[in-house]
Amino acid sequence: MKILVPIKRVVDHNVKVRVKSDGSGVDLDNVKMSINPFDEIAIEEAVRLKEAGTASEVVVVSVGSQGCQDIIRTALAVGADRGIHVLAEDGIEPLAIAKTLKAVVEQELPKLLLLGKQAIDDDSNQTGQMLAALLKWPQGTFASEVRVEDEQLTVTREVDAGLEVLTMPMPAVVTCDLRLNEPRYASLPNIMKAKRKPIDCIEIDSLGIDTTPRFKAVTYTVPEQRKGGVMVSSVDELIEKLKNEAKVL
Repeated sequence: MKILVPIKRVVDHNVKVRVKSDGSGVDLDNVKMSINPFDEIAIEEAVRLKEAGTASEVVVVSVGSQGCQDIIRTALAVGADRGIHVLAEDGIEPLAIAKTLKAVVEQELPKLLLLGKQAIDDDSNQTGQMLAALLKWPQGTFASEVRVEDEQLTVTREVDAGLEVLTMPMPAVVTCDLRLNEPRYASLPNIMKAKRKPIDCIEIDSLGIDTTPRFKAVTYTVPEQRKGGVMVSSVDELIEKLKNEAKVL
């Protein structure tokens, strides 16, 4: 069984992003970039399924600029077997990404697609669902547990009311939540081995995908800083402040 894992290059989650002075976007100059954390969870799950003998090959795919080669190499160092880089401009919207991934799926013919549930840069949470719809495959989103038995896939997913268990045939699409696993770190020997693993490059134009933006961000602003708290000496003083300052009563 082949598993395909789409991954996205985002600003590292430890970096505090800065808005450009003209408000036209986020300043990415000299900013550390890394794999989207939810995608790291998807890679880890795919590698675990391979180590358990359930999967025979793990392929990672990333859509974006030349910098995506770095995160593909990181995924290969963690345990993926092969990488695919669809060379395109950064910032492509989720629908175009889903269409691009559909074209890759039709070439690779995987049995299982594992994605992060969302990217931390835009929090869209759309690509996995759109991709499943385009492929007409069953889907399990926000997965906290994944089990494969023969041709059946069992996904435990987190919902508002608790946990929901879904059983579906494969091929299928699964988006991964935080509690699915704890991603491993790449060891130095595996980092060296990853340099010899193949990465196939594809021009997005060759796939015939329309990447024209469907919306335009007018401006970006930094959220207002919250004011510090105030100590009150009595309940009456608290109520008075809530009436006159917070405007909640």
